[in-house]
Amino acid sequence: MNLLAAYGLLAHAVIFGALAALVPLGELRPRVALAASTLALLVGIAPGMHAYFGTPSLTLLALAILQLADKTPSPLSYRPALGLLVFAVPFYAASLGFGAFDPYALGYQPLALLAGLLPIGLALWWKRLDIWLAILALDLAGYASGVFANLWDVLFDPLLVLLALIVVARRIAIRRLATKINNAG
Repeated sequence: MNLLAAYGLLAHAVIFGALAALVPLGELRPRVALAASTLALLVGIAPGMHAYFGTPSLTLLALAILQLADKTPSPLSYRPALGLLVFAVPFYAASLGFGAFDPYALGYQPLALLAGLLPIGLALWWKRLDIWLAILALDLAGYASGVFANLWDVLFDPLLVLLALIVVARRIAIRRLATKINNAG
């Protein structure tokens, strides 16, 4: 097993534990999350997630760790999730062949991509979004370690995009429900 595969299995176990931590169990929450992470490795949930979703990004792992640490509210709120979707949907469409340009290829020689991340890092610093700045720093350090071959794989992944879609859809559904209740009353 290579280092990337080992990372993927362990990261998916942590992500599964973070999902279990969403269940409101009061004082038992940390124990259930730890048990779920262990169980994910022992019964094959983490390898199944790794086979289905691929290697998770460091961004998703950092968000899962924040969830396990009971960081409230999650930094993946509506606006960051919407921003990720606005970028990721055309990115994945172009990467899958819809168009002549493949943005995924930029991640293998990422000098232009790194230059593009500089203003994003400065904006995060300027707006005092320290958690997102730390996640970006972790992503860049993870890429520099050489474990990941493509910078895009460190920044986001399909499971993170799915999570962002759930966050955005939940917010839209809550707004529509509130509008119907206000119009009915």
